Amino acid sequence: MDIKLKNCFLAVDDHDKAIAFYRDVLGMEVRNDVGFEGMRWVTVGSPLQPDVDVVLEPPGADPDISPADREAMARLLAKGVLRGVNFTTDDCDALFARVREAGADVIQEPMDQPYGVRDCAFRDPAGNMLRFMEPNS
Repeated sequence: MDIKLKNCFLAVDDHDKAIAFYRDVLGMEVRNDVGFEGMRWVTVGSPLQPDVDVVLEPPGADPDISPADREAMARLLAKGVLRGVNFTTDDCDALFARVREAGADVIQEPMDQPYGVRDCAFRDPAGNMLRFMEPNS
């Protein structure tokens, strides 16, 4: 039995800003852009992983969520405390320079970690933490 990751979901508060970041800064492709019940889901992904998608969704995207819970999710997103995504890269320092130059909020500059990677971290325009890891040679 094979199990593989297909989708992960990130809450975003402005899909157009998110598309500009994930497509134009990170080089991901936009694979889908769907509206439903007044909400929007945009699917992006690395051209190197056509079978893995990152779905950018509104905070509290469940149509049955209460207005109070949706507002709480939006507040948590604005604080940057919702979880993010870890990516791999073959050049952490070059990626860091490109993303920093684009104006992203730096959380951590590139550094060697004791668990065998060199990594850096940023916040996307919605405040999600994105970590980029390069395996040590």
